[in-house]
Amino acid sequence: MKVKTIGHVRTCYGEKFGVPRQSGLVDEAWGELVFEPEFRNADTLRGLDGFSHVWLVFIFHQAVRDDWKPTVRPPRLGGNDKVGVFASRSPFRPNPIGLSCVKLEKIDQDHKEGPVLKLSGVDLVDGTPILDIKPYIPYADSLPNAASGFAQEAPERLAITWADSADAELPSSTRKLIEHTLACDPRPAYRQHDHEREYGCLIDGYNVRWVVDQGGIAVLGCSLV
Repeated sequence: MKVKTIGHVRTCYGEKFGVPRQSGLVDEAWGELVFEPEFRNADTLRGLDGFSHVWLVFIFHQAVRDDWKPTVRPPRLGGNDKVGVFASRSPFRPNPIGLSCVKLEKIDQDHKEGPVLKLSGVDLVDGTPILDIKPYIPYADSLPNAASGFAQEAPERLAITWADSADAELPSSTRKLIEHTLACDPRPAYRQHDHEREYGCLIDGYNVRWVVDQGGIAVLGCSLV
């Protein structure tokens, strides 16, 4: 079986650390899907503008490895309890394939690399390879009474504070993106009790430095990369 990469996404997340663990958690998380030249054909997208959301089938390209394990430790269980890999959305799988539902903001037909899909609510690191796109169909894809195992509720959000002048040069949209991303607590589960470590992650072209204190997350500074 041959699988082709149809394109890649450019996103606001410059590295794996900091990317939301599910799509739709951060509405401001932007991305754009740029097709490989072979697939830059407007006919392939005919009718897609009638859908508000799309499914992206992608490769966890920063998690590719030769071996795999039958169990993983989901962050939602504190990183201690194990579940089967097929009962999780861990990127470390026999085949590193992911599925993400994102909002389709616009199809940019005039882009120099067009057509390009403008997306929001992404949970993908910059450069993620895309294998396929499928329209989201509410009557078939939305199952509000479905059981969700150990992930019944959305994760709690942490409060965000800013050190003096830490956000002085930030556009308001970037500040909101940073706040909503960090509120999801990107820390690995095994560091959830570490309240002294300073973290950094790349968001929207900024190196964001932050710590966790008793009140939530305190942003120490942001600098352009």
